[in-house]
Amino acid sequence: MLFPYKYVTHKMEKMQAFIDFIFHEVWCKAPGSGPFKLELFDGNVDLKEVMTSFFYDHTQGGDYFYTHVESIYGHFATLAPAQIDQFKQWYKGNNNLEKVCAKDPAAQLARYADVAIAHKELSEQLASFYKGLYSNSLLDLAVLREKIGEIDDHYMTFIKVNKSGKCPFCGMSDLQGEYNTTREAYDHYLPKKLYPFNSINFHNLVPACHHCNSSYKTSKDPAYTPKDPVQATQRRKVFYPYASTSYSIDMQVYLNHADIQNLAPEDIVLQFGPTTISEEIDTWKYVYGIDERYKAKILSESDGKYWLTQVFDEWSDDGKSPKEYLRTLTRQAKANRFAECNFLKLAFLKGCKRAGLFPKSIWQRIYDHFISCIKSPA
Repeated sequence: MLFPYKYVTHKMEKMQAFIDFIFHEVWCKAPGSGPFKLELFDGNVDLKEVMTSFFYDHTQGGDYFYTHVESIYGHFATLAPAQIDQFKQWYKGNNNLEKVCAKDPAAQLARYADVAIAHKELSEQLASFYKGLYSNSLLDLAVLREKIGEIDDHYMTFIKVNKSGKCPFCGMSDLQGEYNTTREAYDHYLPKKLYPFNSINFHNLVPACHHCNSSYKTSKDPAYTPKDPVQATQRRKVFYPYASTSYSIDMQVYLNHADIQNLAPEDIVLQFGPTTISEEIDTWKYVYGIDERYKAKILSESDGKYWLTQVFDEWSDDGKSPKEYLRTLTRQAKANRFAECNFLKLAFLKGCKRAGLFPKSIWQRIYDHFISCIKSPA
């Protein structure tokens, strides 16, 4: 992730508060609490109003929510205290995204596959419930929307705080902004297909461009090494999308030869730093297909090859040298790394310079010739 987002507080967070109450005050207290009833929600007035409406007003989303909460309550009612404690640890771990991303062993992650080892039917019920929480058929219900607001409003609030306009996962794609009538999708950073308990937690919901979300990340699990998620056991560090500490990823491009017209992906070497966050960088590169996408950008006629055209044709027509172009681009990239893909453009053109693509100025050639004559007199 090239840069972190700023987290935005919003009324929508109330939905996660509802789920927290259901988990801790209803499900985990199910043993010994008797049959499922609306009085179980007395401790949260707004949630009780929602549950009451769902009970009496039969809607698809409301029926789904109520019946799943009731069914899961029945499963929890049969659990032993030690089993309840294990679920509490899993719930806490899955919702502490910052510790998860830091690979903190105190954050006990649980995938549906982990839950199913001892609780197969309950795992299936949880999967059905949590995968459906983030759905229009539920979130658009008037009684719920009145309590928690709307996700479109959350997005508009979000982009007014996060003004870069670029996807932080690739740095190339524009994000829909306040002047667009549509918005980007929210990516479930820990995929809702794999993980229970956090599908409506906005620390786990991250706006991302379509390419990052739907074409590359899909359901890849950033928290584990790239194996079958059911079998993977090796945790890894990953960038936390809402990190409060800033960082900067350095990138260098090396070309194996200077024949740009015949350059292929295997002729391009991308190096990233610093080493202090190398594990996070490796995870980011894998999850979002960074090497492939950056190389494709470099090889594109309208990007990498056009960047060279700017140096050789447009600037030279004005009597300016490649050195002057790079100096100007360096200044522009310092002011805004991601405007016009400056971060990748600058790295590529520096790579071209290293490969000998930029001709030396007449004065530099005269100087080099003078030095060579001194070292090797006729």
